Amino acid sequence: MLGLITIAFIVTGSVVYLLQLSSMDARIDDSLKRSVEEFRVLAARHSDPTVFPEQVTAEVLLYTAMQQTLPANHEGMLSIVNGKVRWTAPEVVDLRLENDPEFVAWAASGTSRTDVVMQSVPTATTTYRAVSVPVALGDQAGPAHLVFAYDYTAEKRALNQGFLMYLLVGLLVLLTAGVVGWMLVGRILRPVALLRDTARQISESDLAQRIEVVGRDDLAELTATVNAMLDRLENAMTSQRQLLDDVGHELRTPVTIIQGHLELMDPLDPGDVNQSRDIALAELDRMSFLINDLVTLAKSNRIDFVHPAPTNVGTLLDDLLDTARPLGERAWKVGHRNEAVALLDPQRITQAMLQLCSNAVKFSAPGTTITLGTNINGTADGKRKLRLWVRDEGIGIAPEDQERIFERFGRGHNSKRTEGSGLGLNIVAAIAAAHHGTVGVSSDPGLGSTFVMEIPLRAEGEDH
Repeated sequence: MLGLITIAFIVTGSVVYLLQLSSMDARIDDSLKRSVEEFRVLAARHSDPTVFPEQVTAEVLLYTAMQQTLPANHEGMLSIVNGKVRWTAPEVVDLRLENDPEFVAWAASGTSRTDVVMQSVPTATTTYRAVSVPVALGDQAGPAHLVFAYDYTAEKRALNQGFLMYLLVGLLVLLTAGVVGWMLVGRILRPVALLRDTARQISESDLAQRIEVVGRDDLAELTATVNAMLDRLENAMTSQRQLLDDVGHELRTPVTIIQGHLELMDPLDPGDVNQSRDIALAELDRMSFLINDLVTLAKSNRIDFVHPAPTNVGTLLDDLLDTARPLGERAWKVGHRNEAVALLDPQRITQAMLQLCSNAVKFSAPGTTITLGTNINGTADGKRKLRLWVRDEGIGIAPEDQERIFERFGRGHNSKRTEGSGLGLNIVAAIAAAHHGTVGVSSDPGLGSTFVMEIPLRAEGEDH
C-alpha cells in the first residue's frame, strides 16, 4: 500500500511539476510579448503632440517607455544606445541587468537591428529569458534597443521550492500512513497470525488447538470457519483412529482362531482336518463380511453413495416384504402402507431395511411376528418426513445399549461376537444420514424392538 501511495505521489508530483514548468515558461513569454506590444503602441504615437509635445528621439522614446513600465517580480529592463547602456530600470526593480556584463554584451551586440529577438541567455550569473526590441526613428544616430528580461533561474527556483514543499508534505503523509497502517493492519491481521501459529502447532496427535475469535468482521468469520474445520478434522481423526483400533481388534480375533486351530490340527486325523477347515472357512467368511461392510462405510462419505430417484414407497415396501421372507421363519406382515412417491435411493433403502429385518430375525424366536411399515408425518415447520420401520417380538435392547448399537462395532450386552460384524446398524445410520435423515430405536427388554428410519420427503428437483 505504501508503495502504491509512493508511486501515486511521484506520478502526480511529476505531472504537476511539468505542467507548472510549462505554465511558467508560457507566462514569462506572454509577459515579454505584452511588454513588446505596449512599447510598439507607444512608439506608434511618437508623432502625437498630445503624448509627445516635443520632437521625439530614440532616447526620449526609450526613457518614456521605461518610465511607464513596471517590471514584474524577477523581471528587469534596460536601454541600449550605440552599444552602450543608456537607461536602466528604476531603483525599486530588484533585477539589475546592467550589473551582469555578459548580458549587457549580448544586449549590445547579439541582437538584431530590425527584428524583435526573444531567447534564453545563459550567463555565469544566471539564465535569462530576454526580448530585445529595436528602435528605429528617422533622426537617430545609431542603433537603439529596449531590452526586457526575466531571471529564469530565480523563477525556476521558486517553482522548485514549491515542489520541495510538496515532497516534504508527501513524505510526511507517507510516514503517517506507514505508522497508522502498520498499527491498523497489524491489528486487523492478528487473527491471520494466530491462524498461522495455530496451524504450525497442529499435528496428527494434537488437533485440540483452536483460534480465538475476535470481533465480528470477515476475519472473525474466517476464524470461526477454520475452527469448525478443525473440529471436523479432529472428529475425523478420532473416528479414524477408533475405526483402525476396532478393525484391528475384530480382525485379530478370527486370525487368532484360524491360526490356533491350524496349529493344533492333527493332519493325520480326517475328522480334525475337516473340523478345522470348517472353522477356518467360517471365520474367513466373517472376515469377508467385515471387509465388505467396511468398504460400504468408506463409500458412505462420498457424494455418490446414494442415487436418489422418484420411488413409490408402497411398491418398495411390498418388494421389501417379499425379499425379507427367506431370512427366517417368522410371521411377516405389513403394519401400515403409503402410496406416496419419495425421492430416495431404493437400493440403499432396501439394504438398510433388510439389515434391520436380519437383526429382527436374529434376535427373535421362530414363529414370532415381524412387521414392516411406512407412514408420513408432518413437522412443526411444515415439512414432511417418511418413516420406514421394522418391529419385532424379540428379546429387546437394554436402554443403556440403544444408542451404542449404532456405533461402529457397537453391540448390546445380549448379543454375541459371532452374530455379525458389528457394523450393520452403523451402515443403516450411514444410509439414513446420506438421505439427510436419522435412524432410532425404541425397545422394551423381553417384548421386542422397533427400528425407525426418518427421511425428509422431497419432491424431484428440490434441493437438499
